[in-house]
Amino acid sequence: MKTRAVVLREVSTARPYGGTRPVQVEELELGGPREGEVLVRVAAASLCHSDLSVVNGDRVRPLPMALGHEAVGVVEETGAGVARVQPGDHVALVFVPSCGHCARCAEGRPALCGAAAAANGSGGLLHGPSLLRDAAGATVHHQLGVSAFSERVVVAQESLVPIPSDVPFSVASMFGCAVLTGAGAVINTASLRPGQSAVVYGLGGVGLSAVLGARAAGASPLIAVDPVAAKRDLALRLGASHAFAPDEAEEAVADLTGGGADFAFEAVGSGGVMAACLRAVGRGGTVVSVGLPAPDRTLDAVPALAFAGEGKSLVGSYMGDAVPARDIPRYLALWRAGQMPVEDMHTGTLPLTTPEVNRALESLADGTAIRQVIDTSGLLTA
Repeated sequence: MKTRAVVLREVSTARPYGGTRPVQVEELELGGPREGEVLVRVAAASLCHSDLSVVNGDRVRPLPMALGHEAVGVVEETGAGVARVQPGDHVALVFVPSCGHCARCAEGRPALCGAAAAANGSGGLLHGPSLLRDAAGATVHHQLGVSAFSERVVVAQESLVPIPSDVPFSVASMFGCAVLTGAGAVINTASLRPGQSAVVYGLGGVGLSAVLGARAAGASPLIAVDPVAAKRDLALRLGASHAFAPDEAEEAVADLTGGGADFAFEAVGSGGVMAACLRAVGRGGTVVSVGLPAPDRTLDAVPALAFAGEGKSLVGSYMGDAVPARDIPRYLALWRAGQMPVEDMHTGTLPLTTPEVNRALESLADGTAIRQVIDTSGLLTA
C-alpha cells in the first residue's frame, strides 16, 4: 500500500530549517503486517526533540529514515498471532516495543529491552526488517519502530497500548513519549514522595511533563528552570511553585529548599546542566538524567566528593523507566482528573506537508514550540 511520510535522507544543521528543508514528505510503499504486527492509521503525531536530534545528527540513525515516534492512531488490520488489539481500537504508539522475555523485561524494566534496542538501532521492527520502500525500491528505515509522521504505519503489537476512544487524539498523542519519559522519571525512577522538593531543568515537552508528574506526586516546593520566559510561565500554570532563569536558579533553589533540593531532573541533554543539577540538590539528594545528549558529549567537571562525601546520586532514566501498558492508562486517569493537563503543552497543529513540517522543526530548534501536532491523515479535522 502507499503512504505519505516524512523522510530524512541526510543529516543537516543548516538553519533555518523552514528554508533549508532537510526533510521531505514522500510517497512510500508500505508492506502489510507480518506475524505479530499491526497496521495503524495515524491520527496525530507530535514533534519531539528526539526527532530533531536525528535531523541534526545528535542521534545517529541509519538513513534514509521515515521520522516520528510519538503518536496515536486507529488499528486498521492485524497480522497473524496478534492478540493485544483489534481493528477499530484507538492506540498510543510506544517507541520501545519490549520483547517481554529478555533479562530487563523479566525484571520489570521493559524500556531497557535489549531486543527492542537492537531493532530500533537497525531501523527495522521488532519482528523483522523495514517494511518501507521509496519510489526507486530502496529501503527506508523506521524511526524507533514507529515512523509516525505518516498516514499509515505498520508496527509490532508490542509498540501499541489501547486507549479509550473518547480521549482526543491531540491529547493522547503526547502520552507515548513526553509524558511517559518526563512523568515517569519522577514517579518511577525517583519515586518522589509528597512533600519532597524538586527542581526541573529544561522545560520542553519532557521537562514540562516532569513538572506535571512532580505536581501529581506532591512535590513541594516544585521549581522550574529554563532560559525562555514563556516556558517558565507555562511551568507555573502547570503547577510549578517557582520558576527561574538558569543564572538565578542556584541561589534561589538553595534558599527555597533550605540548602538543596531532594531531587533535580535534567531534561536538556547537557553535561553542564547535569553539573548544575548536582549543585542544586542537597546532601543525600538525587539527580535524575532524562535528556539525551549527543554521543560525544561528556559530563562537565563535577567534584568527585559530591558522591561519597555528600551522599548525592546521579541516575539515568530512559523512557521514564516506564511499563507502558501500566503507565499510559494511569497517566490518562490523572489527565481525566485534571492533574495532567497536557493539552496546555499543545503549541499548534499542522498538516503533513513538506513546508509545514520543516517550519515546525525550526520552531522546535529555536525553542519557541513545546508540542506541535501533525494531522497526519485527516482524522483530527474529520
